[in-house]
Amino acid sequence: MSASTPAAPEDLFTRLDELGIAHSTIRHEPVFTVGENRALRGSIPGGHCKNLFLKNRKNAYWLVVCLEDARIDLKDLGGRIGAGRPSFGSAERLMDVLGILPGTVTPFALINDHAQRVQPVLQARMLEFSPLNYHPLRNDRTTAIAPEDLVRFIEHCGHKPVILDF
Repeated sequence: MSASTPAAPEDLFTRLDELGIAHSTIRHEPVFTVGENRALRGSIPGGHCKNLFLKNRKNAYWLVVCLEDARIDLKDLGGRIGAGRPSFGSAERLMDVLGILPGTVTPFALINDHAQRVQPVLQARMLEFSPLNYHPLRNDRTTAIAPEDLVRFIEHCGHKPVILDF
């Protein structure tokens, strides 16, 4: 894994192991939406999450990570995080900044943000669930991780997450 080559799931798992972070992963059919994920997951315990890759007119980036049922008012959230009026980042920007494709957005992609261009924003209520479930850089798997370990991983990647109620 180099700064120019995005991490693969195996690179992510190696990094989690190096950090002593417990994780478990299941494989499944690829899912692209929260609805598809709900239908497929069966009885996977814990908090199930969605992730929004946002940008503003100044090309600043945010990764909003929250429970799948969270209702997001982009205008309100944008004001609270200093983004103004954010919009969703394009597939090209997503690949350029986080090294992933649409449908695979995950806080684990911060492993690819070597320049710390993205500000992670975590929903406070989400951190009350354990484990938390995210795609491990691909949407044909789900990886479970404890909330405190998610925060530790994000910080290890050089980011200081903003934790908000929304």
